[in-house]
Amino acid sequence: MDCSTKVHHIRLFPGNRRGWLAFLLRWLIIALVIGTGGFYVFRMPGRSYDLPLKPLTSEEAGLRDRLRSHVRTLAGEIGERNVWRYGALQAAAGYLENELESSGYAVTGQHYTAKGKGVQNLEAELPGLNANAGMIIVGAHYDSVYGSPGADDNGSGTAAVLEIARLLKGRPLSRSVRFVLFVNEEPPFFKTGLMGSLVYAKRSRQRGEKIAAMLSLETIGYYSDAPQSQHYPFPLNFFYPSTGNFIGFVGNIGSRRLVHRSLEAFRRTTAFPSEGAAVPGGIIGVDWSDHWSFWHEGYPALMVTDTALYRYNQYHGPFDTPDRLDYDRMARVVAGLARVVVDLAQK
Repeated sequence: MDCSTKVHHIRLFPGNRRGWLAFLLRWLIIALVIGTGGFYVFRMPGRSYDLPLKPLTSEEAGLRDRLRSHVRTLAGEIGERNVWRYGALQAAAGYLENELESSGYAVTGQHYTAKGKGVQNLEAELPGLNANAGMIIVGAHYDSVYGSPGADDNGSGTAAVLEIARLLKGRPLSRSVRFVLFVNEEPPFFKTGLMGSLVYAKRSRQRGEKIAAMLSLETIGYYSDAPQSQHYPFPLNFFYPSTGNFIGFVGNIGSRRLVHRSLEAFRRTTAFPSEGAAVPGGIIGVDWSDHWSFWHEGYPALMVTDTALYRYNQYHGPFDTPDRLDYDRMARVVAGLARVVVDLAQK
């Protein structure tokens, strides 16, 4: 049987003037669309601080010491904490409850069962002056992934919640501020019905609670001044610095206004490098924490992060230990976040 093969020649570029004009116009439109989208997504208010850091104030030094103490207790003395080390998970919950109570808060637990174990989210509230203004939630997960003591992930965020609660105690604010410590953020619970923050967010939706903003504090303790110490998922690498010395504010498109207001407040009040992004939630890493649960229930939420695995090579590993964190910089960030919460709570 006689078979013949047809070869199709693909023209990569136009062959005449009219074709070139159409070709250039098409790519100009594509460039404009990409540029406009990038402007909408990546343009942020204010400017990142880029001068040498000033010495810590006496208040910031005290904050640094308390943050270090919390992380050392959670990731050092208690260590890995999850349902597979149930005693440690319970010890962490007990420590957090005691710390919030010592700051003057009444603490309530949201109890449920996971893997046959009783687990709980913990919440404490600073009542606002306007009951109809909605609330701000400041949250972090206190469990650690299997096999890791979880100093940065997420002893750092948990310690920050404790200290922001202490800093704001007795502050008259328009909106209520609720401090929530979530269980079961890590796999295999992440994005399942047993994820602590999703259990909590669903209850908030069922109750009709008005949540004006949710801030998820997730891995905020590691910083580096080394060149090329910062990496990103595509295409964020084209828009952000390659030195991992900043704190990031990350939200989805629906939370763009919240990202802008939070970053503007941080940059206006805090001398520390910062970056922000309101990007599609499908970009890898953008939804990797408890803010995802609040997006799921239709609430505006963002993640505050040192970018975790995109900067920190001990992420989810056995050497995510308290000695690897930078508590001086962490104190600056937490003090700044307290000011952001005050700004958000003053409707």
